[in-house]
Amino acid sequence: MLQPIVHGVLLALGLILPLGAQNVFVFNQGANQNKFIKSLPVIITAGVCDTFLIIIAVLGVSLILMSLPILQLVIYIIGLIFLLYMALSLWNEKPNNLENHQSMSAKKQIGFAISVSLLNPHAIMDTVGVIGTSASVYSGSEKFLFSISTIMISWIWFILLAVLGKILGSIDQTGKYIIILNKISSFIVIVVSLIIVKNILHLIFG
Repeated sequence: MLQPIVHGVLLALGLILPLGAQNVFVFNQGANQNKFIKSLPVIITAGVCDTFLIIIAVLGVSLILMSLPILQLVIYIIGLIFLLYMALSLWNEKPNNLENHQSMSAKKQIGFAISVSLLNPHAIMDTVGVIGTSASVYSGSEKFLFSISTIMISWIWFILLAVLGKILGSIDQTGKYIIILNKISSFIVIVVSLIIVKNILHLIFG
């Protein structure tokens, strides 16, 4: 019974630790909001989206969806549009401790968190290709334990990212370093977008 738990934990850590658009955005919102509670929309949305992706991957549904090239192309294009808009918003965002500036609203946080979670082709392919395939070796209670352990790591990681972001935001009273972080975050999202453009071209032209 311990093997699926350890397997799920290590696999989730391996997938979630690399710096991607989703991680950058959660950390960024932790840093930009003046209170930790105001970053809860992004934490909860990212956690729910990852939970959803893990469940459909474990059930094998996502393997069927991603076997359709047209659907892949649609996901890539929609994801690209959202990521480019998010990159622009992050570039222009300033922390809430700067005078006369409002940080990102809860509605915008939720929208962007959904886009970087469910419309990020790399996140989907990671979940489908790695978690879905790994889960297929288990059945019954072992599959359940594997799924729960990957989901738990995902939620813990998002909370930790937002807390670390908040610590940085508390230290940086001038907002200077947060503005730099926002520019770097925007740049990382643009890099992810360029990779998606490459994948779109590959799907269209082979």
